[in-house]
Amino acid sequence: MKWSLLGVRICGLLFLTAGAVVSAQEIPGVPQDSIMPGLRERAVVLNIVARIVEQGDEEIWNSNNSKVTILGRPVSLKLIGENVVVYVQFTPYQRENGRSLLVAQGQIWINVPNEGVRYQTTLQSIPLEFGEQIYFFPLGKVGSVDEARIEIQLKLLPYTAEGVLPE
Repeated sequence: MKWSLLGVRICGLLFLTAGAVVSAQEIPGVPQDSIMPGLRERAVVLNIVARIVEQGDEEIWNSNNSKVTILGRPVSLKLIGENVVVYVQFTPYQRENGRSLLVAQGQIWINVPNEGVRYQTTLQSIPLEFGEQIYFFPLGKVGSVDEARIEIQLKLLPYTAEGVLPE
């Protein structure tokens, strides 16, 4: 019995690894010819790595996604936990001077024991360059290393015919 359970875990791990390789080669859900030629110059790729980190910087969960969007159009991310829901929209813009700006809008619902549900919003404008890696903390700055935190790592890249600009 132990052997068969071990075999299932190994096969599952291999299946997940193969899936990650395939999704890294193309942007899921966006056929390469789906962006109209007139919009390709305004298309960008937003790489999003969301993770939950607990005490001692131990990562307990992560998600890695690439989303194609058009400048001025938001990309949404929803994280749902036992007592927290985080909904964030990231909207890339290009200023007149050619520099990029990312507007982050967040809504957070936290169920606090014996107090009920707390709701908070956040709005931040973040100047950035293509290829620059930035971090967004929807729950704010963590006061101590013993507290869990949600980190969202973002990188904005220009869209290319292959979907992702090589780094």
